[in-house]
Parts: sequence; C-alpha cells; structure tokens
Amino acid sequence: MIEHRPHGSLGVVLNRPGPAAVRDVLPRWAGLTSDPGTMFVGGPVEARTALCLATLRTGESGRGLAGLMPVRPPVQLVDLDSDPAPLAPRLRGLRIFAGYSGWDAGQLDGEIARGDWFVVPGLPDDLLTVAHERLWERVLRRQGIPLALLATFPLDPAHN
Repeated sequence: MIEHRPHGSLGVVLNRPGPAAVRDVLPRWAGLTSDPGTMFVGGPVEARTALCLATLRTGESGRGLAGLMPVRPPVQLVDLDSDPAPLAPRLRGLRIFAGYSGWDAGQLDGEIARGDWFVVPGLPDDLLTVAHERLWERVLRRQGIPLALLATFPLDPAHN
C-alpha cells in the first residue's frame, strides 16, 4: 500500500513481474532496477502509467533529493521524471510498476471490513524480493497462527 487516505487508496502488486524490460521502457532507470530488471504489473488501473518504489540503504534518507516522496521509510515513491544519478548512491534497490491498484473513498475500508483482505505489516525486502512466486507465502508465515496456516494451502485447491 502506497497511500491510504479518506479520499482513496493506492497500491501496487509486488509479486507480478511483467514481460517488458525496464531498459526498453525507461532506459535511464535500467541500471538501478533490482533483478529481474523487468517492469512489474502493479495493478489493473492505468497500465500505461509507471510508478517507481525504491528502498534506500540503511542510514540513508531521501532528504535533499528531488523527486522522492516517503511511503514508509526506507521505502520511497520516486518521480521517474527526476534525475536518477543523485539517488543511485543512496539506493538499496528499486522496482518500476506498470499500472497500479486503486480504490475510491471508503471502498478499501469496506473490503477490509468484509474480510476480503488481510492487513499485515510489510518489510522493505518484500519490495525487492527475487522470489516473487513465494512472496505471499513468506508474508503469511511470519504472521503467526492462524494466518501462517494459510501459507501451507496449495496454489491449486484441487491438490488440497
């Protein structure tokens, strides 16, 4: 979740790498992108819009850098029109997302109240993981019982 406010919410899907290479779409940023170096599918909204999330190195801050908006330190939302060079030495890694997930005012709160979502804390490593297909499982396992039990469910319910 990037932003959750009364007027609406904005987030991205973290575990869905897409087919397009960052170097082919945003070449200025390609050298800073974490593996696998592809654009991630951030969600169904505005698929032609790119959002960038970066994780800064331990002890670094975004103060003094143009084009950064703190999400939850050390994670920053990056303006892709800014110059990547000043960010590079402070950077632990970054991902670029094509599209995003969005909710109107009250919509996400209603979905949470219905039990459609598990609201759990994220870690900066969740953003940069190369084990995309196992992210959901890893996040659930660190929550403890009963959520951790859901991590053992097979991807295909027919195998249960």
